Amino acid sequence: MTEEEVRASAYAMPLTSPAYPKPPFRFVNREFVIIAYRTDPAALARVVPAPLVPTEPIVKYEFINMPDSSGLGSYTESGQVIPVTFKGASGGFTHAMYLDSEAGIASGRELLGFPKVLAQPKLAVRNDALVGTLDYNGVRVATATMGYKYKPLDLAAVEKTLAAPGFLLKILPHVDGSARVCELVKYYVTDVVVKGAWTGPASLELHPHCFAPVAKLPVLEVLSATHILTDLSIAGGEVVHDYLYASAS
Repeated sequence: MTEEEVRASAYAMPLTSPAYPKPPFRFVNREFVIIAYRTDPAALARVVPAPLVPTEPIVKYEFINMPDSSGLGSYTESGQVIPVTFKGASGGFTHAMYLDSEAGIASGRELLGFPKVLAQPKLAVRNDALVGTLDYNGVRVATATMGYKYKPLDLAAVEKTLAAPGFLLKILPHVDGSARVCELVKYYVTDVVVKGAWTGPASLELHPHCFAPVAKLPVLEVLSATHILTDLSIAGGEVVHDYLYASAS
């Protein structure tokens, strides 16, 4: 393979058999359970990177089933998103995400900087309740319950919340272990079709784990719960802050 051929074909590793296809990625029947809870403001301040600013001491804990993801297949995610502002504009910072898909981990981390880690999340209907669990190598880290399709929500209002930008801290190391890329990335979901949305009673338990430290943002009070069924696309993002450039200038 010539150098020109390498440059023409390279976009992900491994070179001759990339772990994922090029974006955009389309998700059909993507199912969210999102439980918003109040947490310790000091704990929140320790994990939100400047120049992002937490809006309130609130965290959104998510379980997501993705049964039909173009190029990535079927998998499940679980993690925490923190409401923030960036230069006065509202959005959500993805603080932690755990999933059971190599392609999902590689594409999310390498392309946009999603903080994805291999674990075993599950989301299922058990009689009258949705139950989400997250295990890290056999150790229970999170358990959530929510009443199944308990009370319908306005679909247009839910679609508006999904249109808010997301923020990610993308870090790629140099060969010496230092950061070669350290950027704040903003991304949007597009082509959103909300097929159903509900709210209802909910509970959330988080348990300490050294490698899945979701409990470091403790649950002080469950505020709300949302169950969403939607189609959407993630096409790419933009760099809105370069930490290495800002440090050098």
